Amino acid sequence: MNSINCIVVDDEELARALLITYIKKLDYLNLVGQAENPLEALQLMKEHDVDVLFLDIQMPEIKGTDFAKMVDSNTKIIFTTAYSQYALEGYELNAVDYLLKPITFERFVTAVNKVKPGKIIEKTDTITIKSGYDLHKVKYEDILYVVSDSEYVTFHLGDKKIISNQRLKALEQELPSSMFMRVHRSYIINKNSVTGLKGRDLLLSDVIIPVSDSYYDQVKEELF
Repeated sequence: MNSINCIVVDDEELARALLITYIKKLDYLNLVGQAENPLEALQLMKEHDVDVLFLDIQMPEIKGTDFAKMVDSNTKIIFTTAYSQYALEGYELNAVDYLLKPITFERFVTAVNKVKPGKIIEKTDTITIKSGYDLHKVKYEDILYVVSDSEYVTFHLGDKKIISNQRLKALEQELPSSMFMRVHRSYIINKNSVTGLKGRDLLLSDVIIPVSDSYYDQVKEELF
């Protein structure tokens, strides 16, 4: 998956441990290291690309707010501290957020959502299909094609079918374009299932799928 690399910087071990626990609960966060002080953090940032820094403010030797001025602008900063009086200074440094200890998981997620891309793409080879009250986990490779009928779509899986209450347009955006292709207002096909093109019809072994005029050139270019 596309993940967010992060580092926790805090001189208190228990404070670091709590944040690390929270980070591990979110699949899209990737902890690349932890540091007791900014000097250790600098070394980690030389070794890794860091997207987010969870940075304590009140630390010996170098305050978090002073260290923040040394950090590349591409790295987002979320300050953590037990002292609310530092909030204004934190925001003046363009911090993404300011977490006041003790930090709850809900508040942590709110802060992380401010640096999270609009959509985290998880690399997977399956899709979950809702059919009535049932959920079916299906491998992409097992889907031959999908046909739409009004507000329902039918997944054809070779020896069985699954009917789901959804629109083909929404499904088209969900399925990986590297593997699936819209060829008609009512059909999406698995590119790997295509065995031929006969006139305006695609052949998926013994299954015939019509190709709309608006998709014909794209079908020829991508599949043949």
